[in-house]
Amino acid sequence: MKKNKITNFSELLEYKYGKTGSKRRNKFELKSKAFMIAELIKVARKEAKLTQEQLAHRTGTKKSYISRIENGKSDIQLSTLIKIVENGLGKKINLTIG
Repeated sequence: MKKNKITNFSELLEYKYGKTGSKRRNKFELKSKAFMIAELIKVARKEAKLTQEQLAHRTGTKKSYISRIENGKSDIQLSTLIKIVENGLGKKINLTIG
């Protein structure tokens, strides 16, 4: 596909990262999902009027860890994600596999 023939977002993703299921595309999609989760945590923390330090204290982690998560510099274990969202932010996680 040529760059000047791109007409929608799906074509742009294919041009930049390859076809769905390719190693490069899978890597991009994994990073995209991690970024979205980090942004959701950051937004929820700010809506709760909590600092990173306060959230860390509520969840038994360190401020630097919360910062790394929010900035996409650290992978997060599912158990830690649940702890941050449910214990720290007072929200619930719904997981859908489809």
